[in-house]
Amino acid sequence: MTQHNDKIAKALDLTPQVIEGTVEKAKPEVDPKLDSDFQYARENLYNIIERGTDALNGIVDLANQSQHPRSFEVVADLVRTLSTANKDLLDLQKKMKDLQPEEQKNQKVTNNLFVGSTKDLTDLIEGGARKIKPKKDG
Repeated sequence: MTQHNDKIAKALDLTPQVIEGTVEKAKPEVDPKLDSDFQYARENLYNIIERGTDALNGIVDLANQSQHPRSFEVVADLVRTLSTANKDLLDLQKKMKDLQPEEQKNQKVTNNLFVGSTKDLTDLIEGGARKIKPKKDG
């Protein structure tokens, strides 16, 4: 028999019952359209980010050569657009994760039942709040 470190069970002189077993939950079915839409949107965002990064490299070179303020403005707009696309990619991932709840792991639950007042319970528990203090002779 395994040793339990349960103060309430010791105070009540009970042995906790451990019920072992697994409960299998039904896995929610994922809509195939939802998954394909997610993959399509994800691929599109990757494509936009990659092409935008390539375009940004070219535009930065052009802006450095021409030193024209308008070309630097275009660079700034493209950087802003690429950062927005990256945020959209992360938002898409989060939304997809929210739509597909993760499986919960089996948890072990130990319950003890005591019928009585809280005073009775604290008197029974070792080192409880109502521990008797020895009287001082004096």
